[in-house]
Amino acid sequence: MNRRTTILQICIVSFSIIGLGVGVGRAQSSSHVKGSTFSEKDKSFMHKAAKGGTMEVAMGRVAEQKAQSDEVKSFGKRMVSDHSKANEKLKSIAAQKNVELPSKEPTEKWTSDKAYMNMMVRDHEKDLAEFKEEANGGSDPDVKKFADDTAKVIQQHLNLAKQTQRKLK
Repeated sequence: MNRRTTILQICIVSFSIIGLGVGVGRAQSSSHVKGSTFSEKDKSFMHKAAKGGTMEVAMGRVAEQKAQSDEVKSFGKRMVSDHSKANEKLKSIAAQKNVELPSKEPTEKWTSDKAYMNMMVRDHEKDLAEFKEEANGGSDPDVKKFADDTAKVIQQHLNLAKQTQRKLK
């Protein structure tokens, strides 16, 4: 009986160690995507960036059609072009990381050139801060590079939005 108990205890300990090793291996593989250190913060950033990028394209299209000022129409056209490119790059990264991005088109209403440009200044200021934060503090190198590259474009957009905004006053 004593010998059986010892053998049984050894088997239980062995299976427990094996089970623990399998659990640790699974935990490591789920938190590392293709050798990276992809985090929930990175995923959250990607979701926000996708929503924002989709909104920029949708509002840019409306500005191209409904703006009174040629400069606002031109700004809208640039938003469509630049944010469409960024959205495609983000979709590519998301596919590599197995992240499903939101795809719902926003339904923003057009009120005026001035309201649009005011929104664009506020939005690009907020976006610039978020993209810089991800570029500097994100976990995944692919997402960080996307954030850094896109932050440079967002800075250009912010400068142009402020310039266009001033001309409307």
